[in-house]
Amino acid sequence: MYDVIIIGGGPAGASAAIFTAKAGKETLVFDNDQSMTKAAWVENHYGAPDIEGPELLKTGREQAEKHGAAFSGEHVTAVEKTDNQRVKVKTENGEYEAVHVILTTGGNTKLAETSGIKTTEGTEPKIKSIIDTDEQGKTSVEGVWAAGTAAGVSVHTIITSGDGAKKAVNVLTEMNGGRHVDHDLLNAK
Repeated sequence: MYDVIIIGGGPAGASAAIFTAKAGKETLVFDNDQSMTKAAWVENHYGAPDIEGPELLKTGREQAEKHGAAFSGEHVTAVEKTDNQRVKVKTENGEYEAVHVILTTGGNTKLAETSGIKTTEGTEPKIKSIIDTDEQGKTSVEGVWAAGTAAGVSVHTIITSGDGAKKAVNVLTEMNGGRHVDHDLLNAK
């Protein structure tokens, strides 16, 4: 059983995984290697000047793995609430459970729709539908959250990665019973 399962390994998903894993939560990321960022040339991502999308994705994954997140390429087929107040994630090869699931599926809401999670009309160009969330990122299914383009924010990598971090902080705040803050300090010399 995991604390957090993240479905989608693009900027929003990897960013969320960095925060949850760094906070000591058992984190599993399902990444189907279909991120829109794979085709991007990025010149507007703070701290990463002039970077190819695949390199940005690789860096994000490495950061999440450094903090203990595990990644899987398994295809997720369904997400559902269980009787024991956990969320079950079904894949082509098996089932996994977590306390919380964060959907970061980019412009694709098919998994949410087939899992009975409420969607609504998209707000970004070329994004037809998004996952309906409250301000915190909670969906219509308890324990399931959404972040990034799937939750209606701009497709720009800096914005989706920030939204992934924001939603992870909200998940951690709920799990810990108090506002989660993660600030590292330079060593004093």
